[in-house]
Amino acid sequence: MAFSLHSIFPDLPDLKIVDIGASPIDGDPPYQSLFADGHADLVGFEPDEKQFAALQALGQERAHYLPHAVGDGDDHELRVCRSPGMTSLLEPNQEVLQHFHGFGEWGEVVQRVPVSTRRLDDVPEARGCDYLKIDVQGGELAILQHATEILAGCGVVHIEVQFVPFYEDQPLFAELDQALRNAGFWLHRFTPIHSRVFKPLLINDDPYAGLSQLLWSDGIYVKRFTDFSELDEAALSKIALVAHDLYASIDLVSLALKTLDDRDSGNRFERYLAAVMEQAAP
Repeated sequence: MAFSLHSIFPDLPDLKIVDIGASPIDGDPPYQSLFADGHADLVGFEPDEKQFAALQALGQERAHYLPHAVGDGDDHELRVCRSPGMTSLLEPNQEVLQHFHGFGEWGEVVQRVPVSTRRLDDVPEARGCDYLKIDVQGGELAILQHATEILAGCGVVHIEVQFVPFYEDQPLFAELDQALRNAGFWLHRFTPIHSRVFKPLLINDDPYAGLSQLLWSDGIYVKRFTDFSELDEAALSKIALVAHDLYASIDLVSLALKTLDDRDSGNRFERYLAAVMEQAAP
């Protein structure tokens, strides 16, 4: 949206963001606008030494980065791949990757590093998380299964989900969706959905071009809207803030604000709708 929800409700509480897989290689993170405006504290995790150094070099205020690999708390092997975006605790599945342009080379393991993982529930810095972003190339389910306490207090989860296994024994969308539903979340939307063409077809000499085969997306999960009446004012306000500023989900924002209005006879929903209509006017 062209305006922040803070412009209507300046007393909205700040967020605590936890980013697992915080490497900056894919550009700005989805929460960048809120963080850049000074409305959030950030705790980021990045086990790759080079990418962790790059994050530290940013010198961001209100950001605290940790070099931990987050998972089940056991010892594992980090597969550092030719493309940093493919680095994972899982072995790249070359049988799948070789069907698409570039991925076979990007997923080539160039270094294997022993790592000890940390359960998210065991990391004090992660407590009080409002918005959880996970992008760890196949390790998402292990994180969710050992983040029960963190998820209980979290309102929104932005998580990469895969539809075909880029890694051996990789949990796919169905498993992640079930884990999040069991934790009290429902899928709100995908943004965006990525596809690629199978080899040998190449469209306009572009190896990144997609067509029919869906490969992955980012799933946006929100606490069940049927449970909104049980959430406190701060939790609902933070869900509304994230839904508006990051995803332009006007209907979800409206529901959260109306739920608050029903408690104290406020007029948040009307004020918000008026601002949205004003922006939409020609």
